[in-house]
Amino acid sequence: MCFSLHYITILEFFMNDFKEKIYSGKSYINGKFIDSNKKIEIYSPINNSHIGDVVALSKSDIDDAFLAAHNAFNKWSFTPGYKRVELIKKMASYFIEEKEFLANLITLEVGKSYKESLSEVERSYQYIMDTIDYFEKNIDKPFVIDETIHGVKNKVGKFYRVPIGVVLAISPFNYPINLSISKIIPSLIVGNTVVFKPATYGSLVGSQLARYFDKSGFEPGVFNLVTGKGSEIGDYIVTNKYIQGITFTGSTDIGKKIAEQASMKKLVLELGGKDAAIVLDDIDVSLVAKEIVKGAYGYSGQRCTAIKRIIVLNDIADRLVIALREEILKLRVGNPFSSPDIVPVIDKKSLDYVLSLIQDALVHGANIVTGNQIVGHNLLTPTLVDHVSLKSKLAWEEPFGPVLPIIRVKDISEAISVANASNFGLQGSVFTNDKAKALLVANHLNTGTVNINKSSSRGPDIFPFVGVKDSGFGVQGIEGAMVEMTRIKGIVENS
Repeated sequence: MCFSLHYITILEFFMNDFKEKIYSGKSYINGKFIDSNKKIEIYSPINNSHIGDVVALSKSDIDDAFLAAHNAFNKWSFTPGYKRVELIKKMASYFIEEKEFLANLITLEVGKSYKESLSEVERSYQYIMDTIDYFEKNIDKPFVIDETIHGVKNKVGKFYRVPIGVVLAISPFNYPINLSISKIIPSLIVGNTVVFKPATYGSLVGSQLARYFDKSGFEPGVFNLVTGKGSEIGDYIVTNKYIQGITFTGSTDIGKKIAEQASMKKLVLELGGKDAAIVLDDIDVSLVAKEIVKGAYGYSGQRCTAIKRIIVLNDIADRLVIALREEILKLRVGNPFSSPDIVPVIDKKSLDYVLSLIQDALVHGANIVTGNQIVGHNLLTPTLVDHVSLKSKLAWEEPFGPVLPIIRVKDISEAISVANASNFGLQGSVFTNDKAKALLVANHLNTGTVNINKSSSRGPDIFPFVGVKDSGFGVQGIEGAMVEMTRIKGIVENS
């Protein structure tokens, strides 16, 4: 396993650029940047350096943001679709021009490898372009029901997708551009106004997005950015009377709380996952190991769609463990600016939680195959844990870190049973050379998506993205994100 821990020089180099270009984490309400004496200090997960501050808004400021969005809605909703598209394209052009700067800022603020950060920015730009294309071809026109098409006599029904009003978009730390853009842009393009609340880690990136909206000429109140600790303003922000829809990505606990508080509002909740990779005994373990390691340890497992458990048939388990260990030892661990495979987890609390799950698994009879070493600030080597008992927390809870448990089972039936026993149901994978068995497993897994011979992943973005059980509800993806934040309105012409 390779280590690269030369942090300080690269951090200091980027800090100079950061101080010159960042808007020191201001909020953005009704077309104006908002500052305050009350700040939240942001520390890099790379080495705990103080890298900036964001505004901690008051409840009065929050009220101002929602009132601004409410007041801007009528004009924005009646702005022609092509005009909304023009403004969104302009905003996208500004942020893609600064893609390297944004990638550096993502890496500094949330510890993602620079290569993955740059890919996230470029993917987000493409998401916007694809959203525009789908909107123009499929959403920005009525669905017509009449005699010539459906045999309806003396009536022509035109059914439109219309905006619902003010949308609250809440994004997580792990994809501070992509999971922000994929909420904001679909909501805006269909005519909603937006109040955007980024995670605390990701707020500096969010402030940059506000700068691009400001430069693009959006009317005041159409897009608003509010910042503050979720623990302090979270309950208040989701209950504002002007909210008509909430789109949220984050923990299951917070998602459930939002669902309880947000009565009579449209909701899209993307929550946790415990994605299983089911490995049958007829597959090449070396190929499977490569795919599983890629799917489990990218961004140190801090993805809702990361593979978070392996369920493997006994007959092939020993060979798979050997192959997995070989692949894991090839992973590079270290400084995110050098684009390693394994980077620090977001904070010490997260690291401590991952370590507690590993320790609990060991107490219940598991063994460490490789990893479980702390080699830098919040930096844990990729860890593989074998013979994990179903009595251990690691078998069921989401670690959001670079640890992968192996659960051994006797047959396909038990594999499906263990997979479905989870409270989560985001995605799953099955690895086998037998198509019939693959489809059997896929059809019986209670998840939003099942991948055959590939690790679980979000995308391509045109695909619907769905979770069931404690993984959330509502549909994301380019079409889903627009449809969820609209309602049907019919205009019927009678003759």
